[in-house]
Amino acid sequence: MSIRHGLLALLADGPCPASRLRAGFEARTGAAWPLDLGQVRAALGRLEHDGLVTREGVDEAGRVVYALAEAGRVEVRAWYARPVERTGPPRDELAIKLALAVGTPGVDAREVVDTQRRHVSEALHDHVRRRAQVLAGPLGTPVEVARLLVVEQLICRAEAEARWLDHCEARLLRLDLHRAGEAGE
Repeated sequence: MSIRHGLLALLADGPCPASRLRAGFEARTGAAWPLDLGQVRAALGRLEHDGLVTREGVDEAGRVVYALAEAGRVEVRAWYARPVERTGPPRDELAIKLALAVGTPGVDAREVVDTQRRHVSEALHDHVRRRAQVLAGPLGTPVEVARLLVVEQLICRAEAEARWLDHCEARLLRLDLHRAGEAGE
């Protein structure tokens, strides 16, 4: 996730302090990727160093207010125009765990799959419940629509992981049958 570009996008709406940027980021993403204020301040420091944001003074609460510099406007427009590259496989802990579980003495890879499937099922139910809550209200603002899009992305990911776990289970069953056939020969 690009905190850098997320902050630039939020600053396109107008100048604001780090705390409001943090709150805006969480509001738009439905808090799916929470940020702490230290992360936001550190990212703003790098953005300022790179000439993408400027300090506009302080607000009535004494907080530093940041604004998008022209170079930041160019950068955020370019970010929106670029596709998100998905180069190389992501380092996925579950895939690594299953890869290592297969063939490890004393580890039942199918149990690992079953445990993860239960977890994914619970997460999917939570995401669906959150989507229902969002849909129960009006979808009249960009923030509400953004929150819905993020929740629906989480649902799609959970559904995809559940399908992959079904595939893993079937593959492991075939492996067990193959091994049983070799042992019986």
